[in-house]
Amino acid sequence: VCVCVCMYRYMQAISWCVCVRVLQGSFPIRYTVSSEAAAQHALDDNYSAFLLVDDGTNRRAGGETQFHARLEQHILTRRTGIGGRGSIEIPVLCMLIQGGPNMLERIYGAIKNNIPWLVLSGSGGIADVLAEALVGSFTEETSRKQAEAWLQKHAPAEDVPGLLKLMEKIVEKKHLLTVYNAEQEGVEDFDTIILKTLFKASKKKSTDAQAYLDELKLAVAWSRVDIARSQLFNGEILWKTNDLEDPMTAALVNNEPDFVKLFIDHGINMVEYLSYGRLEELYSSVADNSLLNGLLRRKQVERRCSQSKGSKCTPGVPRPEEGQHRYTLSEVLKVLSDLMGDFCDPIYGELFQLSGSHRRKALLNPQEDSYWKRKCANPWADLFIWAVLQRRGKMATYFWEMGGESVSSGLGADLLLREMSRLEPEAEGAQVIKEMAARFQQLAVDVFNECYRHSEKRAFQLLVRRCPVWGRATCLQLATEADARTFLAHDGVQAFLSQVWWGDMDRNTQFWRLVLAYFCPPFIYSSLIKFRSSSEEQASTGPASEPECNENDILLEPVGNSRDDEAGVRVSGRDGRPFCMRRWKQFWETPVTSFFSNVIMYFAFLFLFAYVLILDLFPEGPSIPELVLYIWVLTIVFEEIRQTFFVSMDMSVKKKVKLYFQDMWNICDILAIGLFAVGVCARMFRDWYDAGRVVLCLDFMVFSFRLVHIFAVHKQLGPKIIIVGKMMKDMFFFLFFLGVWLMAYGVATQGLLHHSETRASWIFRRVFYRPYLQIFGQIPLNELDAAQIPSSNCTDDPVAILMEELPPCTNTYANWLVILLLTIFLLVANILLVNLLIAMFSYTFNKVQENSDIYWKFQRYKLIVEYHKRPALPPPFIIVSHLNIFIKRNIRRVPSVKSKVFVMDFPESVASKLMTWEAVQKENYLVCRNRAKRESNMEQLKRTAQKVDTVLNYITDIKEHERRLRVLEKQVDYCTEALTWLIESLMQSDLVKNAKPPPTLPDSSYKRDSRL
Repeated sequence: VCVCVCMYRYMQAISWCVCVRVLQGSFPIRYTVSSEAAAQHALDDNYSAFLLVDDGTNRRAGGETQFHARLEQHILTRRTGIGGRGSIEIPVLCMLIQGGPNMLERIYGAIKNNIPWLVLSGSGGIADVLAEALVGSFTEETSRKQAEAWLQKHAPAEDVPGLLKLMEKIVEKKHLLTVYNAEQEGVEDFDTIILKTLFKASKKKSTDAQAYLDELKLAVAWSRVDIARSQLFNGEILWKTNDLEDPMTAALVNNEPDFVKLFIDHGINMVEYLSYGRLEELYSSVADNSLLNGLLRRKQVERRCSQSKGSKCTPGVPRPEEGQHRYTLSEVLKVLSDLMGDFCDPIYGELFQLSGSHRRKALLNPQEDSYWKRKCANPWADLFIWAVLQRRGKMATYFWEMGGESVSSGLGADLLLREMSRLEPEAEGAQVIKEMAARFQQLAVDVFNECYRHSEKRAFQLLVRRCPVWGRATCLQLATEADARTFLAHDGVQAFLSQVWWGDMDRNTQFWRLVLAYFCPPFIYSSLIKFRSSSEEQASTGPASEPECNENDILLEPVGNSRDDEAGVRVSGRDGRPFCMRRWKQFWETPVTSFFSNVIMYFAFLFLFAYVLILDLFPEGPSIPELVLYIWVLTIVFEEIRQTFFVSMDMSVKKKVKLYFQDMWNICDILAIGLFAVGVCARMFRDWYDAGRVVLCLDFMVFSFRLVHIFAVHKQLGPKIIIVGKMMKDMFFFLFFLGVWLMAYGVATQGLLHHSETRASWIFRRVFYRPYLQIFGQIPLNELDAAQIPSSNCTDDPVAILMEELPPCTNTYANWLVILLLTIFLLVANILLVNLLIAMFSYTFNKVQENSDIYWKFQRYKLIVEYHKRPALPPPFIIVSHLNIFIKRNIRRVPSVKSKVFVMDFPESVASKLMTWEAVQKENYLVCRNRAKRESNMEQLKRTAQKVDTVLNYITDIKEHERRLRVLEKQVDYCTEALTWLIESLMQSDLVKNAKPPPTLPDSSYKRDSRL
């Protein structure tokens, strides 16, 4: 906003006339220019507003000076923010462009109040005179004479001595005056010039940081970290942690990661800085139009509504509630719970009391725990989550680099951002969020790759360790929820899955050996199936090669009772069970055995089902094979119930059912079981036997379709199954266009040819079925072309047609239109739409084929996790495994070992060493990335540009030195001439008698015309 201050009566007299009566404080004022001469003194329309000052004088300019001074002094006492509640005092800077002699009085009045001035040299007027006086020495006779000569031209003679004295007083306070010449100093950002002027004016001799806080806050507000680093963090000022807290908050709110890094590098302690109350202030500072603000606002309204419904609201401890948008961590907790889901504990849940068993109904009892005064346990993680929710990529990346648990943090950010992208209403904003999520997923992949490259065993531990920061979720759980296929397709993750898949068996075991051992279990104890020996197991799962961590290294098979209490793991070589039991368990509890046994028995199930349908399904009643089939399906039902309600015990029933139906193959299982139940019930009644047989035939197709999921683990067939699934989605869009065109053509031809048809079945057949067959070349010309329609008995009587006594007659009127419609229909359907479908299929195939390895590995991960949770025996023998599990869990109270393969709790000492090792690998990755970045062509160009800028700055300094040398040379010439005149005067006088001649220069003709 640019405001002009001028004299009201002066402007009224010489340039414009007021059209309405002006009272004191009137607004607005309407005026018109009275003449062309007055137009030269009209108000400049480049200003945003005008303040017209009336001091009672007429036709006299300069009366607004006192108003200027009072206005500037008033602004100096104000602060930023609404109502002046901000933390930065509003700075005042005056600029001198051209100007007359009367400006000296105003400048002097301003500098007495310590208001800095920026003098633009080269703009003319008093600005050039003052610039010369400031650059040179005003006591010099030449500069003083120039100023006096200029003042005599533009000011009354009686005011010149006073103006000269006033200029001397102004020059004495050079630190408040800055001269800027764009031609000599080059083009620079004007905000940089203003900020440097303010810093120069506020420069003090004190080293106390409190004296420079306003300047630092101003640099933060203007986002000039370069000036703050050169002027305030150059080692001359002693900054303390408490001095940087307010500027740190301003840098976080204003999204200034460079300032945040600068403050942290200069000693601010984030553990002491970040409390839960300050974290709430950061969440309360979100932009009003942001997605996060909408989510928090909704949760805040829900919380207030839930509190108002109760009989009493807890009064609570007085809190700094400022405004209506003061958010608490209760709202943040609920937003994070909605974004991350129920697979993990709620973040910040330890700060609240959970009502009942529902995690999301977290209510605070502030009388017991004033958490906002406590320091954050994980400040880097809290700030990282805050930055991710605000979609501040650079800030979040810096906090990710400074914090721990790098892999899980990258995957957690990926999950949060992908969920936020689904809530973002604008497509462009959603795309930006997805790109940011992909960057954090790639960071997690890169760090995990560095970890896997250095230690495979510890990388596996990172995958299954519960992360306290992310609600005790594991990296694999976070990656699964975030659909992080790139991470799950990493070689390290796949190696871990292969280890889980094969267990203690040799990974190169052939399929026929597994089948033979499955049908003949004694071969398990022979050399047909190779297992790892006890020494190999200890070598692969025992202590790592690093000597500093030998005593606390962790294995992948935790149990509750173990001798190694510190590590909390079971060493296979120390298992006290007999060899036969241990080998039996090693074979039957591996997922690969469970998978192949389920495949074999599922083929047997389909063979039995087909045999019953074709050869053994009689109306008299179920036979023995049919009863076996019923029992078989009943065991499948028991397994589906176990998968739904008894796999994850720490979830509500509603959440278990929801997770179960999220898998398409589970829906397929429910459909197959439901159809089987309907078909069996129908076939038990003789009247419904045929309907039951039809349902069972359809059910066999559904059960057969289930084989597709089994072959998803195959490296070649898995991607093809994904391609088929995506092509089916494309097919639905194609069928929509085809259905519209087919219906339009079918209705038109039916109306033209058979307008007397009343049978609904025949109408449907001619409208949809016949046009559909025509696409594949079955064109009945004897029903369409009048020239080929045979003559036969027909009728137009609706009753006869309905009773099917005679067929309806074909209408041959406008038959040419029928042929034309047939031609257009075949042209559009066979050429346009079919080729469109082929193009869609081709695009889908190429898209999936490029990432076929990633898709297959992701499907493989899901399949391995599924079969790892399944019992060892397949249906129908799975009932034995169900009884064994029931006895172990409910009678013997033996905890599950399988559930701890993908989720592990490590002791504090072991987890600390593991996190330290991960942090070291992250630092190695960052060093390599920065080195590669420095060696890139873009960075070399940037460094070259910086060097060029440095050379230009040196050249500018050389020009400044050259100008100073010229001034010094003029002064030397003046001194030389003065001394020459003095010598000549003394020689001509009789005061000094000296026979020796005065000294002369070696070259008397020397002139200082050679300028540097």
